[in-house]
Order: sequence, then C-alpha cells, then structure tokens
Amino acid sequence: MPRKPLSLRQRTTYRSVEDVIGCKWSAAIVGALSHGVQRPGELERYIPGISTKILNERLRRLLEYQLISKTTHDGRPPRVDYTLTAPGRRVAQLIEELQQLNAELESGL
Repeated sequence: MPRKPLSLRQRTTYRSVEDVIGCKWSAAIVGALSHGVQRPGELERYIPGISTKILNERLRRLLEYQLISKTTHDGRPPRVDYTLTAPGRRVAQLIEELQQLNAELESGL
C-alpha cells in the first residue's frame, strides 16, 4: 500500500521543531530560561560562545514560535525580560528529557 507524502503542514511543523530543538542556540536559550535566566546580558554570560547577533536572532525566532514572551520595563535604561510560555515550558521539558536520554546512552557506551 503506497504511503502518502508528508503534508505541507506536517513538513512545516517538523521544520519548526528542528529549528528549536535541532538548533544548539535555541535549545540553550530555552534551557537557560527554564533555569531562571531572563535578561539578554545574563543569557549571553550563561551560554558560552553565543554572540549578541545570534542571541537576538534566536530570541526573535522563539518569540515568533510563541515559546517565549518578552516584557519591557520602563526606566533608564529600559529593561527587557524573557520568560517561557506554557508551550515553551513543554519544549524545555522535552529538551531536558533528550539530555537525560543522551546521558544514559553515553554511560552505556
């Protein structure tokens, strides 16, 4: 019995998942946010090797996917905080589970 190819919606969903979980920077940002890191400068210090440009690009992408929310606080200078949304917390749990699986597989080698 011939199988149907993936629909456009399915392909789009897979690309979105890959863009978050498959991207080391997005996964690192989600992980950092799940550990309470909220401000852009803190994220840069928490994630070794990430540049400001990449951090901002990934934050924009995670906002588009509605995995994080952005809050701007008045003041001089204005302060920006990022937090995980409910779907973002679910993704953070998946990433944590994948890390645990990876550790288990590595310990078995």
